[in-house]
Order: sequence, then C-alpha cells, then structure tokens
Amino acid sequence: MKANKLLFYFYIGGLIAVPIVLLLLPADFFDSGESVCLSVVLLDQECYACGMTRGVQHLLHLDFMSAASFNRLSFIVLPLLILLWFQEMRRSILRIKELREKQD
Repeated sequence: MKANKLLFYFYIGGLIAVPIVLLLLPADFFDSGESVCLSVVLLDQECYACGMTRGVQHLLHLDFMSAASFNRLSFIVLPLLILLWFQEMRRSILRIKELREKQD
C-alpha cells in the first residue's frame, strides 16, 4: 500500500513538473532535429500532427506566428491539453484527500 502511495505522489510531482519544465525550456528547444513521425519517416508525407510539439511549445511562449507556421491545429490542441491537465490535477487532489481521510 505504501508503494502505491509513493508512486502516486511521484505522479503528482510529475504533473506539476512537466508544465514548469516546458515553460523554462526555450521556445525553439524542439525546432531542430530529425522528424520522428512515422508518416514522414516511412512515407515521406506530413500528417496532421506534424509540427504539433513545436507549435505547442511556441504557443506556451506566446510566439503565435511561429506556432501557426508549425501547425495551426496547435491553437486547438493546447487549450485542450490545458483543460485535461487541470482535470487530472483536480482528480489527483481529490484522491489525496481521500487517502488522508482513510488514514484518519
């Protein structure tokens, strides 16, 4: 039971750390390098998600022009990711309260 509790706290720490790390990284951190998209690697064709990581990273840093040049769908994906992140944080906080009540 203690191992599960410890893993859960690591999970919450990761939920908190990921956005902080992404904000601390420079906006162009993911701009260079080879594509890892299977569509590009195998078929030499870009898919709808190509450039999404770079677009979202630029949006996080409020660089709207670069985000749009990488992938216009990032303007839809980032708000959805933020919504999902808040929902998961809320769920995790409720889980912490539930664990504390069981201890008492």
